[in-house]
Amino acid sequence: MDDVLQAEEEAILSNVRSRLALFEKDRSRLIPILQMIQETHAYLPAAAFGIVADFLGISECDVYGVATFYNQFRFNPPGRNPIKVCLGTACHVRGGDIILENFERRLEISEGETTRDREFSIERVACVGCCAIAPVAVIGETVHGSMAPSKVESLILRVQLEKEREERSQAKNESTQ
Repeated sequence: MDDVLQAEEEAILSNVRSRLALFEKDRSRLIPILQMIQETHAYLPAAAFGIVADFLGISECDVYGVATFYNQFRFNPPGRNPIKVCLGTACHVRGGDIILENFERRLEISEGETTRDREFSIERVACVGCCAIAPVAVIGETVHGSMAPSKVESLILRVQLEKEREERSQAKNESTQ
């Protein structure tokens, strides 16, 4: 699995290098460059800081400092199944923080992180607009309301089983061709 992730990272960095040609070599272009990387790849890989710094002729610390100043930038790749746990007022008073803790414990990552296999990531959000069914978690595009700590395990298991089913189906299709 690590070889696959390494290849993905190299492809991202290669893309960053090639897309820098679209920008002027001016420090004022730093934020638009970071936004382009984030928009294209959904996060800012740490190795990209050095590439951007070299391109703009500034220090890697300057790039990192600007990127970490703004909360719009992610520093971990999102999981294929991003989990968003609502901690808006309605969800908070109905135990949203406990739901978040259960996801963190089960996946062995903290909020803002991604599992090593990049299958899941966890993010806290302020509101998803489903206060009537609080507490709420969103996995991918699916809203799960009236969450309880006991539902966390089954939701993760469901996603894993769907992935296995897809892999078996894909393998079966490839073997019949």
